[in-house]
Amino acid sequence: MSLLYSSLKLRELTLKNRIVVSPMCQYNSVEGFANDWHLVHLGSRAVGGAGLIFTEAAAVSPEGRISPDDLGIWSDNHIEGLKRITDFIRKQDSKSGIQLAHAGRKASTAPPWEGLKQVDANNRGWQTVAPSAIPFYDNDSLPRELTVSEIHEVIESFAKAAKRSIKAGFDTMEVHAAHGYLINQFISPLTNKRNDAYGGTFENRVRLLVEVTQAIRKIIPESMPLFVRISAHEWAAGGNTIEDSVQIAKLLKENGVDLIDCSSGAVVKDQHIIVDKNYQVPFAEQIKKEANIATGAVGLITSGIQAEEILQADKADLIFLGREMLRNPYFALREAEKLGDQFEWAKQYVRAKP
Repeated sequence: MSLLYSSLKLRELTLKNRIVVSPMCQYNSVEGFANDWHLVHLGSRAVGGAGLIFTEAAAVSPEGRISPDDLGIWSDNHIEGLKRITDFIRKQDSKSGIQLAHAGRKASTAPPWEGLKQVDANNRGWQTVAPSAIPFYDNDSLPRELTVSEIHEVIESFAKAAKRSIKAGFDTMEVHAAHGYLINQFISPLTNKRNDAYGGTFENRVRLLVEVTQAIRKIIPESMPLFVRISAHEWAAGGNTIEDSVQIAKLLKENGVDLIDCSSGAVVKDQHIIVDKNYQVPFAEQIKKEANIATGAVGLITSGIQAEEILQADKADLIFLGREMLRNPYFALREAEKLGDQFEWAKQYVRAKP
C-alpha cells in the first residue's frame, strides 16, 4: 500500500488516508449559516474518499468574516447546520474538521466574482480591526487598532467557537493563522507595529496565537488533535521567514498543537512569491524536521503520484488539496488506481468503478 492511502493517527483520531480537503471559501452563507451548498460541497468530497474534510474558514465573530457571505461559528444557532454536515461525512467513513478564523483588516470584502474589493456599510460591510491601523490596500478603509481588552475578547471568541465546534460534531479543528488574516497580522512585523504586550518582540507578536491555542486546548478533549495553518514564509522584505516559522512551530507544539498546515504569503500586497510545483513543500519539510512536529503540505499538488513522492521523502505527513479538489471531488477514488491501491468506493458508485 502507498503512504498516501495508509492511515495516520493523531492523538486518538485515525484518518483512513493522508488526503485532506483544504479549507476553501465558498461565499455562500447568509449570516454565517451552513446550507445545502455546504452539505453537497463537503459531502461530495467525503463520498470521493478524502480522509479529512475541512470547512472553509468559519468566522468566530461577525466582524471576523472575510466577506458578508462567509461561514460562521459565532452563534449557537450555527451548530445545527454544521452538525448535519459532520453527520453525513462520518457516514462516509471520513473525518471532519473546521477552520476557526478571524479576517482582521482583510475582512468586509466582496466575493471574488464581485472583485474582492472592500465593501462599506451601505453594501453589507463593517468596520475592520487589526493589531495596527494599517490597511491592506491603500484605498481600503483604515482598520481600527484593537485594544488589549478587545484582544482578550477575540481569544474568548475562538474558545467559544471551539466549544460550538465540538457540539457540531467535528473530529478536529484548525486555527487559521495564515494568509494575512488577524492572527497572522499580529505575528508579522510588517503589520504589527504595537508597543504593548502584543507587539514588538517576536515573543509578543506570537502571543495572540499562543493564547488562542491555549484557550482552545483547554476546551477540546485531550483525544482531539489541534491543527494550525501558518504562512511559513511571508515572501516580503522584513517579513517572517521559515526560520521564524520553525520557532513558532516549536512554541505551538509546547502548547498542545499536533500539526502545522504549511502555507505561505498573503500578509502584504507587495510580496514576491516564486510559484511552482511543490513550492511550499520545503517549508513543511523543514518545520517537520526541525520542530519535530507533524506537518501538512499544500499548494500546486495535483496528482496522487506527486503526493506519494512527498510522503515517501518524509517531507510531510498529510497532503492538503485545494483547487484540485474543486476540479475533482473524487480525487481519492481515481488516484488510488494509479498508485495500485485498492480503495473502497461508496456502494452507490461501485458499478462505475474501473
